[in-house]
Amino acid sequence: MNDMVTIPREEYDRLRAAAEDLADLQSYDRAKAALAAGDDELIPADFANRLLNGESPLRVYRDLRGLTQAVLAETAGVNRVTVAEIETGRKQGSIATLRALAGALGVTLDDLTE
Repeated sequence: MNDMVTIPREEYDRLRAAAEDLADLQSYDRAKAALAAGDDELIPADFANRLLNGESPLRVYRDLRGLTQAVLAETAGVNRVTVAEIETGRKQGSIATLRALAGALGVTLDDLTE
């Protein structure tokens, strides 16, 4: 198991670049497959930027889905005021509440927590 192979630096660099390209292609294929299977979704840049800028994920995903606070609250089985308080940061919301909201929005619990 102590076999050693010596190759020129140029060949090593070429092989390493090819391996990185292959890894990128495999990641791309996995992402496309997840999208096709419905396991992942694309988020428009303006919504992604709102998340990156620290806006409430609950509000961003609610807006992305085109829901009002009242409709989201009804769908999730929570109070509309609770939705408003979580969106504004006045309350964090219990795990059960956040799980219900995440389910109603079709996102994971992690998507709603920062």
